[in-house]
Amino acid sequence: MSIKDDVNYVKKELSGDEKVLESAFKLESLYKKYKFQLWGIVAALILFFGGQAVMTSMHEAKLVKANEAFLTLQSNSDDADALKVLKENNPGLLELYTYAQAVKKEDIKALESLAASNNNVIADASAYTAGVLNKKPVDSKLYKEMALFEEAYLAIVAGDIKTAQNKLELIDEDSPLSVIREFLNHSTIKAN
Repeated sequence: MSIKDDVNYVKKELSGDEKVLESAFKLESLYKKYKFQLWGIVAALILFFGGQAVMTSMHEAKLVKANEAFLTLQSNSDDADALKVLKENNPGLLELYTYAQAVKKEDIKALESLAASNNNVIADASAYTAGVLNKKPVDSKLYKEMALFEEAYLAIVAGDIKTAQNKLELIDEDSPLSVIREFLNHSTIKAN
């Protein structure tokens, strides 16, 4: 019976090897049939990931140039070349730099031009700062409570106590301005 077992074992082994060979032949025939599509997919993947790497490195190089120009402008604000490099490589950072310079110099015209920026933060901050410098109330999303406080103060100066109290009531009690709000609110009560 051991010879019979050996023969069955050899048959199983040959059957397994046949299946492996059969799979290899199927794979080879599939490769021959779809060879160009497979190589096309491989080439597309290489181009995609290679392109991504190139684009990323170009973007990082632009950011490095912009940062260097920004640092140059920090030490020498009259450097026209650095200003040009910053404008070409990172217009958002240029707007931020322009905003900081306009605030420092209290340049209302520059702030008003920045109020039309596509960057919502720069636009809002510029409009608010220009309004403060012009002593005109401005609605602001970033400085909502400060804008309310400014409006209340301007109403007090104008003698419109009711409007001032209404504006002060809109400032949240959890706000850092709540202490000053209470002080102004009590001042307006005494003024009535």
